Amino acid sequence: MAAEQQGSTGTELGLFLRARRTQVTPAQAGFTTGTGVRRTPGLRREEVAALAGMSIDYYTRIERGKETRPSPPVIDALARALQLDHDEHEHLRALAALAARYAPEPPPAPSRTVLPHLRLLLETLRPSPAYITSRTLDVLAANPGATALYAGLDDWPAAHRNLARFLFLHPAARDIYAGWDQQIRGCVARLRALAGTDPDAPDLAALVGELLLKSPDFARLWERYDVRGRTSAHQDKTFHHPHVGTITLTFQGMQLEGTAGQRLGVYTAQPGTPDHDAITLLDLTAPRHTAEQPAGQHPH
Repeated sequence: MAAEQQGSTGTELGLFLRARRTQVTPAQAGFTTGTGVRRTPGLRREEVAALAGMSIDYYTRIERGKETRPSPPVIDALARALQLDHDEHEHLRALAALAARYAPEPPPAPSRTVLPHLRLLLETLRPSPAYITSRTLDVLAANPGATALYAGLDDWPAAHRNLARFLFLHPAARDIYAGWDQQIRGCVARLRALAGTDPDAPDLAALVGELLLKSPDFARLWERYDVRGRTSAHQDKTFHHPHVGTITLTFQGMQLEGTAGQRLGVYTAQPGTPDHDAITLLDLTAPRHTAEQPAGQHPH
């Protein structure tokens, strides 16, 4: 990761543009492909420049980090040329703002301290599994049902518990998540978005460095440079749990105001359903303590 970023937001903008043009085929962009072998996957620089209505020299300067102040219309033209979706377009704008040094002051170093009233909130949500994560998905606190739902998470010390690490490195994760492939794509895309706007964050660098080293699946998805923002919309998730069987729960995540990027995640089920009976059983049989990461302690 450090080799990619070189401490330069301009380079991060170029990395994103290069990664996204490799994902668009000439046919998708309306170009007629010749019979020769193309050395460049996806679109060439000159093709992107033509689609965006700019010179190849100007586009090359943006991609190489030499031009750090592309105007909003230029950014919008590049987004259209690269067929970016809404989240990717917004990410491109954020990277351009950073490159031009128009970004707001960086947030303070994230605290791992979970406030007492938030711990109480986790308890009042029982039997619904609920947890609090850092911006990099460290599990800072969880009620018993949440720890039990992620079967195997409590195999690790509290300071090591992280949902991205669990997804990619815990041997039980593939079996527990019904949509594991979809889960890991979304996880990497959200971490990629954070890496683009806060590239020097030490908490993120440590996690990404570990996952790049230990997980080929993570490394493959990281190189794609897909980005995705958070959404407040709820979603259903299915688990194949070793103790209560297959359950489908509704997940809701929300930002916690007054914290340094901490988020609350809650799983719910309609009372009287087998899924609600299952989470009630998990809550009753789980160890009666919260998973809590000591303040200031980082995962290894």
